[in-house]
Amino acid sequence: MKKTHLITGITGMVGSHLLDYLFDNTNDDIIGICRWRSPLSNISKYLTIQNKPESRIKLEYADLNDMSSLLMTIKKHKPDYIYHLAAQSYPQTSFLAPIDTLQTNILGTANLLEVIKSCISENYNPKIHVCSSSEVFGRIPKERIPIVEDELFHPASPYAISKAGTDLLGRYYGEAYHMKTVTTRMFTHTGPRRGDVFAESSFAKQIALIENNIIEPIIKVGNLNSLRTFADVRDAVRAYYMLLNSNTECGSYYNIGGNFTCTVGEMLQKLISLSSKKEEITIEVETSRLRPIDADLQIPDTTKFKNLTKWEPEFTFEETMTDLLNYWRERVNSPENKLVR
Repeated sequence: MKKTHLITGITGMVGSHLLDYLFDNTNDDIIGICRWRSPLSNISKYLTIQNKPESRIKLEYADLNDMSSLLMTIKKHKPDYIYHLAAQSYPQTSFLAPIDTLQTNILGTANLLEVIKSCISENYNPKIHVCSSSEVFGRIPKERIPIVEDELFHPASPYAISKAGTDLLGRYYGEAYHMKTVTTRMFTHTGPRRGDVFAESSFAKQIALIENNIIEPIIKVGNLNSLRTFADVRDAVRAYYMLLNSNTECGSYYNIGGNFTCTVGEMLQKLISLSSKKEEITIEVETSRLRPIDADLQIPDTTKFKNLTKWEPEFTFEETMTDLLNYWRERVNSPENKLVR
């Protein structure tokens, strides 16, 4: 039987890749929530399809901070699966805009869950994916690595604090109201369409700009010693789909992450090694890129999730870095104006 999937934040990196996955691997209807001002470049190839009356892709303008728009969308489509991916997702930005981050990520999530709760009936009870973040764990002592699901939260940024609230809301609504919520803590995931405010994407963009002689061969960096476990965004969205199609308890929560761990500096060296100008590139620390506090040991234990779904990453670290760099090469070679950052 044909199902309906709703994605909040469909125009973002993860949301657009989830759209790709659902479009290519199901025959289901896909509803995307976006704000009227959201850039549509990540989903541009679907816009012609979406314009057709018979299209199984529909966009709805709504905002997490406006309950009436959320209520209208949920009532209209009654989605079977809801992937809540929309957020103010940039940790560095959260230090500059903490109130907006908390408002959008905590109260916005509460708005969505309250709306869904009000629509639940004997004939309607959707499965809901609440996207938290590995950042909730924050600063973890080395002896408690890898990080298990029940590790204490020690968030190290306003973004991480907001995701701790998101995480707890997902679990609360599942346990208190028997809503079919499942919360994920996805560890570092990246790939094509990653925003240039994130370290690996900023590095890839700078390399592409250097290769096109737009900037000097100097890559500006922050903390290169932070340890990360990397996954590909295309593996991440497949994991989310598998999770919502698994037998989960209301309010359950899972760590998800890749198999490859290295420092941010080692990740940068991999990107540089893929460049035609690798012999010319130098590295320079820029203090504005350093966080006041850094979550520097982000290594997950994903046993619980893998035992449930049998999911394993399919993309290698090198493939992910290559595709990310090629994405920025294509962007830099396009006619659009280039913001250097």
